[in-house]
Amino acid sequence: MTSQSGSLRVISAIFFTSGIPALIYQLVWQRSLFTIYGINIESVTVVVTAFMLGLGIGSFVGGRLTRLKLPLLGLFAGIEFCIGAFGLVSLALFHAVGEFTLGLGTLATGLVTFALVLLPTVLMGATLPLLTAHLVRHSGNVGQSVGWLYFVNTLGSAFACFLVAFVVMRALGQQGAVTLAASLNLLVGAGAWLAQRGTPSLPPPATALEGSFRRRGFLFALLLSALCGYIALSYEILWYRLYSFSTGGSAHAFALLLGCYLLGIALGSAASRRFCRTQGPQQLLALSAFTLAANVASFLLVPAAGQLAGLAHWGFSYPLVILAAGLLGATFPLICHYAIAPDARAGEGLSYLYLANIVGSGAGSLVTGFVLMDHWSMGAISLFLALLGLLLSAALLLPAKLPMPRLARRLALALGAGVVLAALTGPLFEGIYERLYYKSRYEGQRFAHLVESKSGVVSVTHDGEIHGGGIYDGRFSVDLVNDSNMIVRAYALSLFHAAPREVLIIGLSSGSWAQVVANHPQVEKVTIVEISPSYLEVIPRFPEEAGLLKNPKVEIIIDDGRRWLRRNEDRRFDFILQNTSFNWRAHTTNLLSREYHMLVKGHLKPGGVFFFNTTWSGEAQRTAALSFAHAARFINFMAVSDEPLSIDAARWREVLAGYRIEGRRVFELSRERHRARLNEILSIVETLRQGPPPGPGFSMESRESLLARTEGLREITDDNMGTEWYFNP
Repeated sequence: MTSQSGSLRVISAIFFTSGIPALIYQLVWQRSLFTIYGINIESVTVVVTAFMLGLGIGSFVGGRLTRLKLPLLGLFAGIEFCIGAFGLVSLALFHAVGEFTLGLGTLATGLVTFALVLLPTVLMGATLPLLTAHLVRHSGNVGQSVGWLYFVNTLGSAFACFLVAFVVMRALGQQGAVTLAASLNLLVGAGAWLAQRGTPSLPPPATALEGSFRRRGFLFALLLSALCGYIALSYEILWYRLYSFSTGGSAHAFALLLGCYLLGIALGSAASRRFCRTQGPQQLLALSAFTLAANVASFLLVPAAGQLAGLAHWGFSYPLVILAAGLLGATFPLICHYAIAPDARAGEGLSYLYLANIVGSGAGSLVTGFVLMDHWSMGAISLFLALLGLLLSAALLLPAKLPMPRLARRLALALGAGVVLAALTGPLFEGIYERLYYKSRYEGQRFAHLVESKSGVVSVTHDGEIHGGGIYDGRFSVDLVNDSNMIVRAYALSLFHAAPREVLIIGLSSGSWAQVVANHPQVEKVTIVEISPSYLEVIPRFPEEAGLLKNPKVEIIIDDGRRWLRRNEDRRFDFILQNTSFNWRAHTTNLLSREYHMLVKGHLKPGGVFFFNTTWSGEAQRTAALSFAHAARFINFMAVSDEPLSIDAARWREVLAGYRIEGRRVFELSRERHRARLNEILSIVETLRQGPPPGPGFSMESRESLLARTEGLREITDDNMGTEWYFNP
């Protein structure tokens, strides 16, 4: 780079810093859009795909801009200013548009999401071609320019992931995070503008703008770039399932995985620069070698992480992500160096390859995340991706014009690697989910039932515990006498409501709670909203719960609970029951926040009760008590209403005494053990008058006592995301 081009250090610092707000926006905007449109797989897929399409179009636009005789750093500065301005108003805009588009179908939702993020993602996508064109005009080397810019920008994004996971989200919330990002955009824009002022205009290079940026094999390179994008994004989807399952759905899991993934991409991009000093067949050989190594390492990551899970904390396997992603990340600069001439239109050439890479990544989200994961296991998908990558590695050798013996050896290596991986898939992936779940307690156990789908992983142990995404989600049991899953909470409707005829249940899981409610003597209609259809595959295997699926009083809807409530404003219920998952899990805030409580209020009939699990969170309990005029804690549940709660122990006793589950009595009061158990349950109500014992326990607590006890704890909102970012399993 010549002195006329300005300081490489300055350009690097600018592009490194620009990667930080871009990643913050991605994480916060996706989170905000998921809150509006739901976190079911359909919504997640359309939101992620919309982001990718925007970046791809932006790359194309940026490439076209490089053809204009404009100051490239000045354009970059203007783009950063525009992104920052949009960032400041983005969350308010998303929620305003979301209010009017909730009733749309999946395709229409995708189009609206795409329109919402189109401007900022197009602007973000345009930056790499602009800076690539700027550096190529002064360095004369495409691969090294792309490799360096990819390195510094992706390194900035990786740094942002760790910053978000450990500081930004918990300290600033969503609006504070985007405000920080917008401030960084303005800082980057100012730096780029100053750098442009210090960079004199250069005469057009020998290869004028009307020349061709292409070398031989450019169309082949477009296909390579798309396939590499597909493979890389598909592996990322698999790895996210790996770490989400291993952590039980921790909010940190995705941010940390993405940070390590991007760090690997950055290091791989930097490492690839040394292979971009020459041109010709050597480029294809290097690209083939990196592709082979990347796919072998990526295939082995999941079983290796499974083995490590039994020896150390799950975080110790993240270096494997960095290694595999680094090998994957080295391929893109090599493709660019092979296919693009270092002329004034190099930025435009880069834009087409980047667009192809984004299209391939989008296909990974759609094909792998939405289709393959509904039909194949993690091991089968890993093998498919590895074989595809090895086939690509072999294909790269054909145009390299190697001597036949050398070519045969290289092809045999790729073929042999494929045969070995195919033979090892069964042994390596056998029991992978059990290893990830039991960790140091793993001794060869197997789940009794395991369902893998695009919606997640549902597993059941031999003693009837059910897990959703690697975390305890209940037990197959409706037994109130020998209560192994605190099912007493599902039997408590009549304690708080005199006539709970129409009930809404958010979440199905094992179906045990729904079975109890559906057999309540006063309940006439039960509507169940469940986000994952996988639970419906295991319930028929358990006789106590199987009848639920044929009960004429029961309607089961597969949807995101919050989205369903917003789309069905006219539905009202006497009782809304929600056995919410652990308060620290990703997106649990969507079912615990003040905004959600306001939404639930609109679906309660006069005197209606909302009864939900706080999983012992003081913040969740306080938020509920502040959101409703009347509240009581029942064990770790909150019963809330805007009208006085009709707490009646005598009525509850009468209902429990006559309770039957599909004709079988819950209590046989002729038996001493059953009478004693009934009295034990009813004694919980006495603690409401006596005052609860210190610490958690089987007790009740008044709203006044609860508010005094939780004084100083913050109220959960959609913006601050509750306790999600405070817990790291």
